[in-house]
Amino acid sequence: MKAMVFAAGLGTRLKNETADKPKALVEIGGKTLLQRTIEKLKKEGIDEIVVNVHHFSEKVKKFIATNDFGIPIVISDESDKLLDTGGGLKKAAPLLKASNPILIYNVDILSTVDLKNLVNYHKESGALATLTVRDRKTERYLKFDKQNKLVGWLNKKTGETKISVPETFESSIEKTFSGIHVVSPEIFEYFPEDDRFSIIDFYLRLSKTQLIKGYFDDSDLWMDVGKPHQLEEARRLFS
Repeated sequence: MKAMVFAAGLGTRLKNETADKPKALVEIGGKTLLQRTIEKLKKEGIDEIVVNVHHFSEKVKKFIATNDFGIPIVISDESDKLLDTGGGLKKAAPLLKASNPILIYNVDILSTVDLKNLVNYHKESGALATLTVRDRKTERYLKFDKQNKLVGWLNKKTGETKISVPETFESSIEKTFSGIHVVSPEIFEYFPEDDRFSIIDFYLRLSKTQLIKGYFDDSDLWMDVGKPHQLEEARRLFS
C-alpha cells in the first residue's frame, strides 16, 4: 500500500523554527517530523511513500537521500509552485497509481490512531475518501450525518457554511479534521482542471454526489505540532 506525506507547507506558524529549514525537518525528541511520520507509516504496513516538497525542498531531498528507511520514498517536487493540498495530491497522482487505497498524512501530525483500522473501515464502507476526524474545539468543523457521511462544513467564528447535503446538514454531527485520510484510486478521475486547490473543498464538492465518509478517532494522542504551543508540548512529551 502507498502513502503520501504532505510536507510542502511553508510552516508560517513556526516561523522561529522554519527560517532556515522546512517544517518537515523540525525535530522532536531527536527525530524530525518527517522521520516520525515515515516510521509510523512503515510500522502500519505502508511499503512505499510519496513526499511532496516546496519550502527548502533541497534539504528534504537530501534528508531522504541520506537516510535509509527500508522502503522506497519518492519526491513529488513543488519547488516552483506550492499547489495546496488538493493540487499536491493531483500532481503526485502518477506516482500513486495503484489498485489499493492510498493513505494521506500531514507531516505535522503526531497521532496514535490505528491506520490499519482506518484503511479497513475505508475499504468496507465503499467510500471514495475517508477522513479521520475527532471531537476537538476549533473554529472550522466538518459535518457528518448519522451514517458518518460528509454533508458539509461550518466556520463557527464567521458563520460561513458549505453545504453538500441540505437535507441532513442541520441535524448533522460536528467533527474536526485530523489531517489523516484515505482515498480510493478512482478519486483521480474526479480532479478539477485547476492545478492548485484545497483537498477539503474538493471533498465537499465530491460529497454532493459521491460517498465521502468520516472515521471517528478517539485514540489517546493527537497533536498538530505545526502550532507552536503543541510543538513545545510534544517536545516535553517526547523528551
